[in-house]
Amino acid sequence: MEKGTVGIVGSGTMGRGIAQIAAGAGYRVIINDVSDELVCRSVERLGKDVARLVEKGKLDEVAMGELLSRVRTSSDLRDMGEADIIIEAIFEDLDAKKQLFATLDEVCPEDVVLGSNSSSLSILDMAMATKRPESVVGIHFFNPVPLMKGVELVCTIMTSFNALETARQFCASLGKETWVAKDAPGFLSTRLLIPYLLDAMRLLESGFAGKEDIDKCCVLSFNYPMGPLTLSDLIGLDVLLNIADGMYASFKDPKFAAPILLEKMVRAGQLGRKAGKGFYDYR
Repeated sequence: MEKGTVGIVGSGTMGRGIAQIAAGAGYRVIINDVSDELVCRSVERLGKDVARLVEKGKLDEVAMGELLSRVRTSSDLRDMGEADIIIEAIFEDLDAKKQLFATLDEVCPEDVVLGSNSSSLSILDMAMATKRPESVVGIHFFNPVPLMKGVELVCTIMTSFNALETARQFCASLGKETWVAKDAPGFLSTRLLIPYLLDAMRLLESGFAGKEDIDKCCVLSFNYPMGPLTLSDLIGLDVLLNIADGMYASFKDPKFAAPILLEKMVRAGQLGRKAGKGFYDYR
């Protein structure tokens, strides 16, 4: 793709990470959220993230200034009409996503590809909320976006070759490798990941092993960068519970059933790193 403008709707962890790598690759970025306060706070955090790269010697101050200068904030979805490709990165709620895609369909040119960063929800349902279902594709980044090398592209029965190829070329221009998954609950990555994380929680819940031993076993035995409970804290326990419940509702398979421990921790507000406490204490 030519280095045009990327529209990102949702300024949370994922949206901010996508904005960072897109701006770093030379794209102009419009990052949108429901209020100026939210999106400005996110860009302030982005500045701190990039400043840490300078401190580590991975980026110089000139490059940092250029990167941040390419990021523009927005709280008006009509601004997405200026983008050449759009990625939705709001919270995992299908109705909210469908409403957003219907609005984007109204304000964006017909040739713009609409992508969703959803990790498990039906891309087809989002596509059918638009008059251009052939232009809607899943573009699923992984957290932390700047470090993770892969992006999962999700193709529905309506997605055109041109939309899929545009998404692939865009990801390649960011230095990411891609694979294509079917539009089914959890796609490929989440369908593999969720049972692994839930099994680790069940082992802890049953008293079979301690959290440190569970994590150490996976890191040292399988050469994983972190254990399943540490990874769960990083993803967010509320996010995992939402995904697990959705997949269990679709498949009725016990391997997707959320452990009682996970449900209780979410009710107690122990959501992981973002809350300061999950399986581990980050305060």
